[in-house]
Amino acid sequence: MSAKHIKKMSILIKGVQLNQRVCDLYIEKNLISKIGDNLNLTADKVIDGRNKAVIPGLMNSHTHSAMTLLRGYADDLPLMEWLTKKIWPIEARLTEDNVYWGAKLACLEMIKSGTTFFNDMYWHFEGIARAVEEMGIRAAISSVFIDFGDKNKAKEQIEENERLYKKSKAYSDRIIFSLGPHAIYTVSEESLRWAKDFSDRNNLLLHIHLSETEQEVKDCLEKNGVRPVEYLEKIGFLGQNLVACHSVWLSDREIEILAEYKVKAVFNPISNMKLACGKCFRYKEMKDRLTCLLGTDGASSNNNLCLLETMKFASLLVKFSYSDPEVLSCQEAFDMATKAPATGFNIPCGQIREGNLADLLLIDLNRPELTPGYNLISDLVYSANSSCIETTICNGKILMENRRVEKEEEILEKAKEVAYSLKKNS
Repeated sequence: MSAKHIKKMSILIKGVQLNQRVCDLYIEKNLISKIGDNLNLTADKVIDGRNKAVIPGLMNSHTHSAMTLLRGYADDLPLMEWLTKKIWPIEARLTEDNVYWGAKLACLEMIKSGTTFFNDMYWHFEGIARAVEEMGIRAAISSVFIDFGDKNKAKEQIEENERLYKKSKAYSDRIIFSLGPHAIYTVSEESLRWAKDFSDRNNLLLHIHLSETEQEVKDCLEKNGVRPVEYLEKIGFLGQNLVACHSVWLSDREIEILAEYKVKAVFNPISNMKLACGKCFRYKEMKDRLTCLLGTDGASSNNNLCLLETMKFASLLVKFSYSDPEVLSCQEAFDMATKAPATGFNIPCGQIREGNLADLLLIDLNRPELTPGYNLISDLVYSANSSCIETTICNGKILMENRRVEKEEEILEKAKEVAYSLKKNS
């Protein structure tokens, strides 16, 4: 039975640690209904919260979910060689069923590492949406829009996105439809203008790769006479509905422009380091001016979807880059994967408080890496790994308990079968 059709039940978590306080937490339908001491409430399920802490579900602001199928397939290559010679050729053969199983594997990995929402850009929207519905988490899903300046291809992509937008309304409210123009070097100006207009008319998010490499900047200067952010401003593409991923090769002026338009910027530290993008996200200049979020990127350029690991890399890389141990604290890194994306994607979660959606995790505190336990956020960001996450709840439903997810063996076996079939024919 899919998560969409599972009956919602009330959950009472007794004696759990919340912000260094021990309390009870009551979940009714899909909301955190009550937080208090010694709650005397009837619940369909009671969870013993002793020696556990409750934290918000984590939110991955940039990934390509079904690239789990390509994990370890093409490592240790420069970005454009990696894309053009390895990734795009094999992706051209992906079917919707392939993507469905790759996305189910991604959802499984995210549930087991505490992610309850992800912002996705990939092929075969319907395969990903079906996987998300069944697995029970949340996602903003965009179908990759690439036309390479080909008018016929652009027409096909526009018609496909219009069709998918209409069809997306049949899915549950855990799925947000968005537009995914890949990048300025893969999408024509006309198509970028269309995407912006369509998103404005329908109040949709735009999800794009921006200023990921120095070559992207050089090519934009040569072709358009301005840098990428300046180009997007010139064509009227920028706005508060834009999620700009990577955003590492930015000038001071470009940061000012993004701030003026209230663009959300996503830092993907592990992917950026692995693909040797050559710059660090300019967090110190951006943190007070932009909504800064965290993403893993896809599992073929990371190579996992663990946000706890991403928080640590983000904080350490920024500290190292600025030679400043105080920049990007553990709390700030944690907020970039909880509070900030909840605001950025307009989802009432990201904090454990009454009235918010019941998207939350239970952390096993009886762990060596969480001992002695002076500061839970510090321990989670700098010390822990995903094995400390015992329970994952999204939308008021238990998706993982005692580190077990329903049908995980079937998902692993089928994903392996699909992946090896793709590789064999590559």
